Amino acid sequence: MIGKAIFRHKLLAISSILATFIYAGVQLYQPQIMKSILTIMSNTSYSRHEMGVKIAPHGVEILIVAAIGVLFAIISTLSAARLAQEIGADVRERTYKKINTFSYEDVEKFNAGNLVVRMTNDVTQVQNLMMMTFQILMRIPVLLIGGIILSITTMPRLWWITVVLLVLILAVTAVLMGRMGPHFMAFQRLMDRINGIAKQNLRGARVVKSFVQEENQTKEFDATSDELYDHNWAVGKLFSAMIPLFTIIAQGAIWFAIYFVSTFVTTSTSVATKSLGGIATFMTYMGMIMFAIIMGGMISMFASRGMVSIGRINEVLKAEPAMTFDEKAQDEVLSGSVKFDHVSFSYPNDENPTLKDISFDITPGQMVGIVGATGAGKSTLAQLIPRLFDPTEGIVSVGGKDLKTVSRGTLKKNISIVLQKAILFSGTIAGNIKQGKPDATESEMSRAAQIAQAAEFIATKDGEYDAEVEERGNNFSGGQKQRLSITRGVVKNPNVLILDDSTSALDAHSEKLVQEALNKELHGTTTIIIAQKISSVVHADKILVLDEGKLVGEGTHHELVAGNEVYQHIYETQKAQED
Repeated sequence: MIGKAIFRHKLLAISSILATFIYAGVQLYQPQIMKSILTIMSNTSYSRHEMGVKIAPHGVEILIVAAIGVLFAIISTLSAARLAQEIGADVRERTYKKINTFSYEDVEKFNAGNLVVRMTNDVTQVQNLMMMTFQILMRIPVLLIGGIILSITTMPRLWWITVVLLVLILAVTAVLMGRMGPHFMAFQRLMDRINGIAKQNLRGARVVKSFVQEENQTKEFDATSDELYDHNWAVGKLFSAMIPLFTIIAQGAIWFAIYFVSTFVTTSTSVATKSLGGIATFMTYMGMIMFAIIMGGMISMFASRGMVSIGRINEVLKAEPAMTFDEKAQDEVLSGSVKFDHVSFSYPNDENPTLKDISFDITPGQMVGIVGATGAGKSTLAQLIPRLFDPTEGIVSVGGKDLKTVSRGTLKKNISIVLQKAILFSGTIAGNIKQGKPDATESEMSRAAQIAQAAEFIATKDGEYDAEVEERGNNFSGGQKQRLSITRGVVKNPNVLILDDSTSALDAHSEKLVQEALNKELHGTTTIIIAQKISSVVHADKILVLDEGKLVGEGTHHELVAGNEVYQHIYETQKAQED
């Protein structure tokens, strides 16, 4: 995933790497200039004038090298920042696109809150990792290897100090990073949980306040937040020990270097002259080695989080959708016939099937009602028709075509479903209606609104179809949201329209007007109505009766009242309630 994203922006990556390498090379070269200057200054045989003449070119060299270093540091930073942003945008867009291919089953498997965290927080972690990788990490091997080689060549007698420094710092880093690793693994899991709790609490704010559950919700959030705090604090304590330990090791190495150099200079003046510039340069390279390892340790910390995030994003990108479409299939118009052929369905991780061996036929243009007790499987059956789920067994056909063989566009073109829970998106009324048909004209939206009995209240809004819709449609009543959902479902004049208890918030008069308009305006459309109330489907051409996932009756209202025990019980119960 990341490799492909980097390759797509290879010019930025190459410019960042080259600039970083040049900048690191400049850093390694600068101590050599200082060594030359210090060697000249420590040579007592030069007069002041001769010393000035010899040092002057090195001073100019320092300025030129410094300017080159600044230039390439800027190029490195800008290139790395731009590359990180490009990769972040690519990964975010690919992840969102992938999520949009998921079926309900896939979304439930990952959990919606979890997917949001992966698409936001995890992508940000990856973006930060890319920024540090190309701005700092690429510099570390150059500084580390170059510093080791140059420190040894500068003071060959002290090569072992460099090796000891390197071994000790790497050992400390390995121990600390090993102890931090489990905490990094816990971060994202806890972030998922915090996001889920907050999302659930905010979405259910009315319920929380109605039942005065603010304190319990806060306790649940605080417990998870405290757990996250504990992991962060543990990492903070380990990280706080890293730099002091590195500093002690480096200062110890420098002390040993100075001590042993002091023993060398007592042997001869020439050694002393050479050692003055050498020891300063040696200590500079020791500092670079320490800096490289410290930076490596810091990046390791972020890299651990970043790698966890990359793994979580890859999990989404590599997930095979539970439902696939034939990409070669052409979009086509299907007739409104619907057929279930020995269909059974079980939800993931559910041992008991929700639907059991259901078979029926619906001819084009029929109005069909589906009734049954709560939990009978009515909504599940309805969701198999637009292929929100695939049956576990059997075949669902529309227009004589097995739904598994038709294209995604064919389903969208021919079938509309108005779900039980009316969901509106922030934006405008027109924007919500056009989700059913993106190119819908105002006259088409007006016709659909008339059918759904939504035109009257839309006309009262400022801007009418351009009126604002707040998040989740909070500025509309339950009945208004349902009517807008029905408008969205009928605007494309589908061949199959499914209303999943989508008039439950309407009064009896409004519901009757909607049904009459559907019969009149969509007389060629196959309409399937899932209802709790028999009064909603009493005039249907055919009624299907479900009981505990089984089809136990099929016929008109009068036929079922006369001969179906389950239907009779539902009818009598509702009739008694009305009386």
